[in-house]
Amino acid sequence: MDLLALADFNDVARHGGFGRAARATGRPKATLSRRVRQLEDALGVRLFERGGHTLRLTPEGRELQERTQSLLEHIDEVGEVLRGGIGTPRGRLRISAPVLFGQRGLGRIAADYALAYPQVQLEVVTEDRFVDPVDDDFDLIIRANPDPSTDLAGRCFLRDVMVVVAAPSLPRPAGRNGVAVPAITLSRTPADATWQLTRTRSVRHIATRTVLRLSSMAMIHDAVTAGVGAAAMPRSLVQADIDAGRLLDWGVLADHPVEVWALYPSHRHVSARVAAFVKLLLDRFENASPRAFARLARGR
Repeated sequence: MDLLALADFNDVARHGGFGRAARATGRPKATLSRRVRQLEDALGVRLFERGGHTLRLTPEGRELQERTQSLLEHIDEVGEVLRGGIGTPRGRLRISAPVLFGQRGLGRIAADYALAYPQVQLEVVTEDRFVDPVDDDFDLIIRANPDPSTDLAGRCFLRDVMVVVAAPSLPRPAGRNGVAVPAITLSRTPADATWQLTRTRSVRHIATRTVLRLSSMAMIHDAVTAGVGAAAMPRSLVQADIDAGRLLDWGVLADHPVEVWALYPSHRHVSARVAAFVKLLLDRFENASPRAFARLARGR
């Protein structure tokens, strides 16, 4: 298999078209098209479905990309090591992170990384939807309580608890038989649940009525601060608001631990640039403590 043709195929697949790949790589569009056709002829399969204005991978094309992209990256890294020194992070690093996590200090971590490794082109994208590292072209994904997956590996760098918080204007519930409190929840959370809260060795059960369902913690934070209802959120994300009196802590939501992970495809060789960012997260959140993130959110 021609490695140059294989590299051209991966560029076209990653950028979603011959024109986009040509602009990104500086290679002529006609050359990319010819190389991909040569690769298709050599393999005896069609790699792309070519429409009037669309280009889509066939099942065979998707399998070829998944099996060869990490190999080509590893070959590039070997060349980088030989040219620039063993283990020096360099090249592109694209990271996906949750919106609220990104707003609470990830920019400072990214800045520290950029200063330490100036030969890395770092890009951080904040979004709350699930992303696939291969399909969405990310090298590293930061997510809370990710679903177990055989396709992803990584490290847990932050452990936290869920606390129920509310604006001071929202009356605290009187007890188990009291009126259900208005609740703001994530879209995927069951509606009208009962919260079991622990506080100073006591346990309280609070009935809820869902008044607002939102798709991200960033929106929930805005809504709970506005006084629409109470919400369960990771302590590290709201500790600064609790300390400032903007939100009141009603207690810890029992049996809802939070783990924040840095994830990457398990079948890929872990590059020096990915390993360096993961190490920075582990160092910054020493002992995976939420207090370190609370200090980061306050700018300390």
